[in-house]
Amino acid sequence: MSKEKEATSGVDIFQLLEAASEEKRRKERRQILESLGVKEFFEEGSISIDMKTCRGVECRLCIEACPTHALYWRSGTLEVGENLCVYCTACVLSCIVDDCIRVRRKRPTGEVEEFSNPRQVFLLLQRIGSGMKTERVRSVLEWAREIPFPPRSRVLSSLVRLRRLRGS
Repeated sequence: MSKEKEATSGVDIFQLLEAASEEKRRKERRQILESLGVKEFFEEGSISIDMKTCRGVECRLCIEACPTHALYWRSGTLEVGENLCVYCTACVLSCIVDDCIRVRRKRPTGEVEEFSNPRQVFLLLQRIGSGMKTERVRSVLEWAREIPFPPRSRVLSSLVRLRRLRGS
C-alpha cells in the first residue's frame, strides 16, 4: 500500500464535507444576523410548530413578535427561516395557544432549555433577572470591601462635627 493511501485511509470525506457545510451555514447565519443588528443569539437550537393547534391567519401574533422576521406564512402554513431564527422565544411568549410553538436551545454553558408556553418563558426571565441582580449585589459588596474605612473614632468625630455645623 502506498503512503498516500495510508495517509487518507483514516479520513472520512463525508464528515469533512459535513463539517465544512455546517461551518459555511454558521458563517452565513452570523452575517445575516449582524446585518439585522442582532449581536447575541443562540448558535444551536430548533423550533417546531404544531400546525394542528396553530390558529394561523386568525392571530399572526408570533409573526409580528419575531424580531428577525424568521416566521412567515407560505401556502397556508407557518414556516420558519432557520437562518434567521435566534431562538429568543418571543414567538412562544406571544402565542395564544400553549404547546403550539416549541423552542429548544442550547446555551454556551451546555445547558439545554425548552419552551412551549409563556409561563416557561416568564420563569426563565425571572430566573435570569434574579441571577443578574444577585451578581450585581455580589460585585458591589466585593467593591465595598476593598474600600478602606477610617477608624471608628474618626467616624464618630466626623459625625459630631457635622451635628455642630447643622446646629443640632
